[in-house]
Amino acid sequence: MDIKNLEARLNDFDPSVRKAALLEAKAAFENGTIEAAAVTSAHNMHCHSFFSYNGYGYSPSYVVYLAKKMGFYAVGLVDFDVLDGVDEFIEALNLLGVRGCCGMETRAFIPELADKEINSPGEPGVAYHLGCGFTSGKVPAEQQAFAEMLRRNANNRTRKVVELVNGYLAPAVIDFDAVAKRYTPFGNVTERHVCSAYRDAAAAAFPEKSDCARFWSEKLNIAEDEALKLLDNPVKLEGMIRSKTMKSGGVGYVKPSPESFPTLEDMNKFIIGCGAVPTLAWLNGLSAGENALDELIKLHKKYGTKAATLIPARNVAGSTPEKTAALQAELDRFVAACVENDLPMLAGTEMNAPGQLLVDDFDDPALNKHLAALLKGVDSFC
Repeated sequence: MDIKNLEARLNDFDPSVRKAALLEAKAAFENGTIEAAAVTSAHNMHCHSFFSYNGYGYSPSYVVYLAKKMGFYAVGLVDFDVLDGVDEFIEALNLLGVRGCCGMETRAFIPELADKEINSPGEPGVAYHLGCGFTSGKVPAEQQAFAEMLRRNANNRTRKVVELVNGYLAPAVIDFDAVAKRYTPFGNVTERHVCSAYRDAAAAAFPEKSDCARFWSEKLNIAEDEALKLLDNPVKLEGMIRSKTMKSGGVGYVKPSPESFPTLEDMNKFIIGCGAVPTLAWLNGLSAGENALDELIKLHKKYGTKAATLIPARNVAGSTPEKTAALQAELDRFVAACVENDLPMLAGTEMNAPGQLLVDDFDDPALNKHLAALLKGVDSFC
């Protein structure tokens, strides 16, 4: 069997190709052609798929395949603003015999914290927020308008970014609708898709490497020799495009207003209406909003939040010993608060940028001491 070809087809944009590959993978696991590792306590409950953006181009089917192959205790799908991958993910879980659950991530506005940064850097009052435990990608009729609003608003925000950045990066311009067709399987365009498209557009506009480096040197305000090196490192180049043009201070940055996102209360009503669980997303405890942890949890619980999620990889190691100690202390404080408040925790790596871990290092002492609590959280959802 050509396993590389099988894995490529698992990530094909055509759902029929993915389904056929998934059935082949099931047979291969059963007859031993592909060996599945023994199940361990390792798990990843926060994996974005290519229905929003996956740093490795993974589909929902491939994420489950990976979990089976690596022996995950469980795996979780989380996509931005859409439930497009939920049904495929659940089917893959059932076919391959893997435990898991499905979620959606978005940003919500919390009026009570309008003047405080929470977990979205530089955006007071705005919080990344999840719903976990969705059992279908088809939402109830009474929730359809809200679901369509989330999708529409997300694409409108990115479309506005493209309009602004196109003027700055000309002649390396892109067409939003073309990006939606070429870079995504179902039209949910994110900033990361756009960055890939701009990198490709610049390469087409400036075929000579030296000319392309000169272009990015000017537009990103970096030295030409640095730009030349970035051309050989697409991941870093796209990250710099995003940082310099789409984040705060960039030409494509649009400062969010309270109207930019649904309120936490309305988002939770949608999540609950779909039969899922509102889930607090925690960054690192260092912002004003997260530092007042007891108040934050109390506020979330007021609006029906009943679980929490974290990304351990960014909380166990900092750039200095002092930063590491601070991050680990906040991690300990957060886990203790979740246990005290009966908030099951789901940990994961996101996978929504190249280079992010496929699974956390649960042998790291800073994380291992919380493993029992994290597994209990997994069990509450799976």
